[in-house]
Amino acid sequence: MKTFYVYVLICSDGTLYTGYTTSIEDRLKKHNLGLASKYTRTRLPVKLVYYETTASKSLAMQREYVIKRMSRTEKLALISQESE
Repeated sequence: MKTFYVYVLICSDGTLYTGYTTSIEDRLKKHNLGLASKYTRTRLPVKLVYYETTASKSLAMQREYVIKRMSRTEKLALISQESE
């Protein structure tokens, strides 16, 4: 069974980026090489600040949608809650 990850990155300009993947390490490398998304390509380097796992792609996509709809304050609270 494949594991899917929903993740949040902080970009060099302080903005937050949310996505999903099956491999956090590979995806982070691609982001930092400028190959993963147009958004992060111009905001390098990026740093992983949060992730969670899901059992399916559809659950990962649903969770990504929820996180993307959060305000910056809510996202920062989610990130800081995880690091406690």
